[in-house]
Amino acid sequence: METSTEDVAEDTGGPARPAAAVAHATEAAVEPAAPASETAAAASETAAPAAAPAPAPVATAPASLSPSRAGDFMQCPLLYRFRVIDRLPEKPSEAATRGTLVHAVLERLFDAPAAERTAPTARALVPGQWDRLRESRPEVGELFADDPEGERLAQWLAEAERLVGRWFSLEDPSRLEPAERELFVEAELDSGLRLRGIIDRVDVAPTGEVRIVDYKTGKAPRPQYAEGALFQMKFYALVVWRLKKVVPRRLQLVYLGSGDVLTYDPVLADLERVERKLLALWEAIRLATETGDWRPRPTKLCGWCDHQAHCPEFGGTPPPYPLPVRAADSGAVAQGRMGPD
Repeated sequence: METSTEDVAEDTGGPARPAAAVAHATEAAVEPAAPASETAAAASETAAPAAAPAPAPVATAPASLSPSRAGDFMQCPLLYRFRVIDRLPEKPSEAATRGTLVHAVLERLFDAPAAERTAPTARALVPGQWDRLRESRPEVGELFADDPEGERLAQWLAEAERLVGRWFSLEDPSRLEPAERELFVEAELDSGLRLRGIIDRVDVAPTGEVRIVDYKTGKAPRPQYAEGALFQMKFYALVVWRLKKVVPRRLQLVYLGSGDVLTYDPVLADLERVERKLLALWEAIRLATETGDWRPRPTKLCGWCDHQAHCPEFGGTPPPYPLPVRAADSGAVAQGRMGPD
């Protein structure tokens, strides 16, 4: 997923949709709940006045794991700390915000009758969903604060419309009736580790077979990197299996940036491998949390990181560690290097 919804679920406990909903979806299609964008807009109406200062986030030890946060730790343990424990603010980006907008449009389109789910209808939803996004997340308006004539914004919205239009060359929404959209799922493993995330779309065949679908507004990865892209989908498949003891029939990644569809049909052994990997990853996170030993892992992605001012690799100093620490054990787990599935 390329939206911030999963991050919200990680930090706040997730939207109101119960995890048990996925179990019901595997038995029969259900009426879609109100779109997440509506929930966010409604919440904004009851939020505190803009003038009221926001309370400082309270640092707590990690209590659950989502695909995004697992990816953060594997990429760079220090990045994980900045996002999960320190909760340092990050500026919205045009690419990520466009992804959020496109996801909202594709979710909302299914509110229309099948015959009305056309490309022109979908593209026409873009301006309204952009307005709703700005209402629920005022900070995204800062992206175009230096664009008084609106030229850059117009180009950005046109690109969102182009991505939405491309979807119709990859799937036919008039023939789809999703069982769930933007579904929050959560499962607790036998070890006590809680896994959680938000699935873009769940399709359930009349025979009961489950397909998990995720939209990506970027380009499909090269074949040698496809396994990394599938990690998120296998994560979701593991949660569904743990909830319902049903192995999803298909995992499907829809890349709107390049017009590709990547599919994978998992088997139980895949999910068991992912569970072992996540348990090892969580043990490494637990150790780093207790010792305060969060090491940076420099990669080419550092150039896009918002936290260079706090990173030792760039001459910065992390903020004081807000949790109690103990001495590190010898032979600690190597951070952020969990290996392939």
